[in-house]
Amino acid sequence: MLLLTLLLCGAHFVHGVAAEVNKASSSCADVCRLQNELAALTDRQRSLETGLTEAKSQIAELMSKAPTRVVFTATTAESGAIGPFSTNTNILFKTAITNVGQAYNPSTGIFTAPVNGIYYFSFFCHSGGNRLTSLRLMKNEEYIVGIYDHQTSHDGADNGGNAAFLQLQQGDRVSVNLAANTHVWGYGSVTTFSGFLLS
Repeated sequence: MLLLTLLLCGAHFVHGVAAEVNKASSSCADVCRLQNELAALTDRQRSLETGLTEAKSQIAELMSKAPTRVVFTATTAESGAIGPFSTNTNILFKTAITNVGQAYNPSTGIFTAPVNGIYYFSFFCHSGGNRLTSLRLMKNEEYIVGIYDHQTSHDGADNGGNAAFLQLQQGDRVSVNLAANTHVWGYGSVTTFSGFLLS
C-alpha cells in the first residue's frame, strides 16, 4: 500500500511538473512572439524615419528651386512738393501699396534684390511746370534712366515717367534719385516707384 501511495504521489508530482513545464513553454513562446513583433515595429519605425528624412530633403530642394516672388509699388504720400534740395537725394516712397517679398524698404526708398535675375522698374512723377524736374533711376549709384522737365513760366503742371529692365545680382540696390535743385509733387499717389522680378 505504501508503494501504491508513493506511486500515486509521484504520478501527481510528475503531472504537476509537466503542467509547469507546459506553462513555461507557453510563456517562452509568448516572449518569442513579442520579441518578433517588437523587432518588426522597430524595423517599421526605422523605415518611416528614413522616409521622413528623405521627404524633408525633397521639400527643401523644391523650396530652393521655387521661384521667388518680388513685386512692389510705392508712393510718396507727401502733402506737397518734394524738394528742391541742395544735393542729390533719394526719394522716399513711404507708402508701399504692394510689397510682395519685402525687397522694397519704405524707410530708405531703396529696393534690394533678394535674388539674381532680370527685374523691371518704372517710376512716374507729377510736378509743377514753374520748377525744374529731374528724377533718375539709380542702380548701386549708377545712373540708368531719367525723367527731365524744363522750368517754364507758362506751364502749370507736368507728368513724366520712365522704365527699365535691369539685370541684378543679389544685394544690388535700386532707387529713384531727385537731382539737386529740382522738385516733384508728392501729394497722394501721383509720384510712384514700382518693380518686379521677371526671371
